[in-house]
Amino acid sequence: MSGHLYIVAAPSGAGKTTLVSMLLASDPRICLSISKTTRSPRHGEQNGRDYHFIDVATFLAEVENGEFLEWALVHGNYYGTSRRLIEARMAAGYDVLLEIDWQGAQQVRKVFPEAIGIFILPPSLVALEERLAHRGTDSAETVTRRLAAAREEMRHVSEFGYVIINDDLQQAYHSLKSIIAASRLRYKNQKKCHAALFSALLG
Repeated sequence: MSGHLYIVAAPSGAGKTTLVSMLLASDPRICLSISKTTRSPRHGEQNGRDYHFIDVATFLAEVENGEFLEWALVHGNYYGTSRRLIEARMAAGYDVLLEIDWQGAQQVRKVFPEAIGIFILPPSLVALEERLAHRGTDSAETVTRRLAAAREEMRHVSEFGYVIINDDLQQAYHSLKSIIAASRLRYKNQKKCHAALFSALLG
């Protein structure tokens, strides 16, 4: 049985990382794809757990070798997803979740058109700016740049099948869980997972 592929995208500050962490802690059938990036680790991040941190030369060499399912230049840094790792985890029966931006999502859909897209929106631009400012990790100039990038990111929300507005964290989390549960109950998924039962019941 092969697993499903989920794409979760959102502008910086919308709460994507928090929601994904809550989901992963509650569902052992889902694993997170760990991306490679050329940016420096933030406080508390660990190589191999949060990202695989590599230099630009190594990243570009891997691009040339076709090792990425998707890759993009975001806020001046490269990010990419290992295609072999994704395919291996799905073949083992795990659902794989990708935390990527709209550019990466477009690339992934070319290879996995059946991937389930979920976009997380903030309740307002004011709330988004407050969340970014309260992080305390970025300068005022960086916050301004991320807000501009967020506007561009959100223009691509229509490319995703599901949208969650993260106004209340617990409600947004339950919405995310509901999307996962519903996708697993689709006819073709149920027939694949319970082939013997379908055969016995339907002949």
